[in-house]
Amino acid sequence: MSGFDGAAAMAWAAALLTALALLATLLATVRLVRGPRHADRVVALDIFLAAAVALCVAASLGTGRTVFLDVAIGLALVGFVGTVGWARLIERSAPSETQEPGP
Repeated sequence: MSGFDGAAAMAWAAALLTALALLATLLATVRLVRGPRHADRVVALDIFLAAAVALCVAASLGTGRTVFLDVAIGLALVGFVGTVGWARLIERSAPSETQEPGP
């Protein structure tokens, strides 16, 4: 009989999720520093947010407490609104492609 240990599987999944979230954070840090455009930096900040949500899920898996899932949902909602706000700000500050150059 193969004994499936649910607690060990959850701990393994939480550890893997934490490692992958930290890797994503490292790569996003490189993109945040190097840029070169503002849009690249906004995407890097969005990756930080996704990593934070993943870490909340990992904490929920590791501890068995669902309160971390509520935090993850809140972060995802606030982060989505923030990302849309940053995207609109960048779009408005970018020079228009339809404008003709001056003399």
